[in-house]
Amino acid sequence: MRRCTERNAVTEAPHDTTEVRTPPLSGRTGRSGSSGRWRERAVLAALIMLASSTAVVASLGAPLVPRIAEAEGVSLGNAQWVLTVTFLAGAVTAPLIGRAGSGRHRRPVILAGLAVVVLGSVLAALPLGFGAMLLGRVMQGLGLSLTPLAIAIARDILPAGRREAAIATLSLTTVTGAGLGYPIASLIVSHFGVAAAYWCGALLSALTLLACALTIPRHHEREDGRLDLLGAALLGGGAGTLLLVISQVHDWGVRSAVTPAMTAAAVLLLGVWAWWTLRVVGRPLVDLRLALRPGVLGANVTALLAGCGMYMMVTIAVLLVQAPTGTGYGLGYSVVMAGMMLVPYSIASVLGSKASPWLLRFISPDQLLPLGCLWFMLGALSMACFRTQLWQLLLSMLISGFGSGCSFAAMPGLIVRFVPPKETGSAMSFNMILRYLGFSTGSTLVLTILQLFSAPSGALTDGGFTAAALSAAGVSGLAAVVAFWLGRAVPAVSNG
Repeated sequence: MRRCTERNAVTEAPHDTTEVRTPPLSGRTGRSGSSGRWRERAVLAALIMLASSTAVVASLGAPLVPRIAEAEGVSLGNAQWVLTVTFLAGAVTAPLIGRAGSGRHRRPVILAGLAVVVLGSVLAALPLGFGAMLLGRVMQGLGLSLTPLAIAIARDILPAGRREAAIATLSLTTVTGAGLGYPIASLIVSHFGVAAAYWCGALLSALTLLACALTIPRHHEREDGRLDLLGAALLGGGAGTLLLVISQVHDWGVRSAVTPAMTAAAVLLLGVWAWWTLRVVGRPLVDLRLALRPGVLGANVTALLAGCGMYMMVTIAVLLVQAPTGTGYGLGYSVVMAGMMLVPYSIASVLGSKASPWLLRFISPDQLLPLGCLWFMLGALSMACFRTQLWQLLLSMLISGFGSGCSFAAMPGLIVRFVPPKETGSAMSFNMILRYLGFSTGSTLVLTILQLFSAPSGALTDGGFTAAALSAAGVSGLAAVVAFWLGRAVPAVSNG
């Protein structure tokens, strides 16, 4: 009975009206209620622009990978790092930005982060070589870590009736932003080259910086606590080493001494990071105890697996569409058509998000997340079996997109219910960390699977794409099982 009482107290904490919050914008303007609502809409529009534009800029790597490999004279696997390092940078910097942007520093951190994204876009656009492009992509990845701050601002300033929908929309922008970025980038590259896509990214980021500077309010609450730079270094080193192993295991060989040594180093670094995080004095970079709380753990683990499955599907589709028909598996379309593959995916994601409230009339919130993962698994299975025609790939992306929309729309609501308002930024940052790590792992894992099933000459094979699609389905199925199993342990939420 005592444990149930404690759980209920934790569950109801976010709804405590005595919690210190940023006053509504209408209360600070001293004007009419309509003026305050207009200000709220302006801030929400800027936050959506922030989350969407950073996702668009981050996604500029995927459809361009074959072009970058050809232009820079690097292998397809190495060129894939222009996508991988961006999401890895977002994962590593998300907790740092989340902690640095808590309290009164929230607005300046957002503006400074967007300025770094602008500079990174310029660096990636300049003809300075592949290394400079990778560095620019790392700087662009910093923008992904700003989305949790946008969610925290929305939770602070919006009334309860509109807060949940706004948070779900901001969470979904990691999907819809990629859907916008892929076709836009592909169209620009086909006419003006790779550099032009990054110049457009710089312009979009600069406009977002201006919009945020004009609308985002100052936050006056003080927050104490130093940044855990050692924790960030351990997390980044461990995750980066693990991704390096996944991407290079085909070249190194499973029996090579390098593979188990690097794997052990990655596990050791991540283990030390977990140990350090649980015992660090003061406020840790990531509150693992909060992340492991019933109701939060399921969303976090599923974010990692669902993110991995998503970018496995995306990478498979982009490669299949662009590959020549003579390969035996390719459809022989242009880079523009490859970019367009994400349009139906994004549309279906939005539909999945919009359908979520209707689905919640028949199922509980804890069942929506595994249901979305099952929809995604169905799309991956469809791609594994049917992909000889363009419409078949489009159908697979539509099915997967609907599942992705349901899944990513459900995650913030599950987390917010069991997290105190002042810890929203930290909790969402960790969820974003796992989501971006999943994106990075998925984009890297696909090429590793394709190489493992490649011909003796090194050419990719149709069987490799089947194995990759089945692997994506397996990852999504595992995400559904984990989400359902962990969801069963979630204490009931009081609606009063």
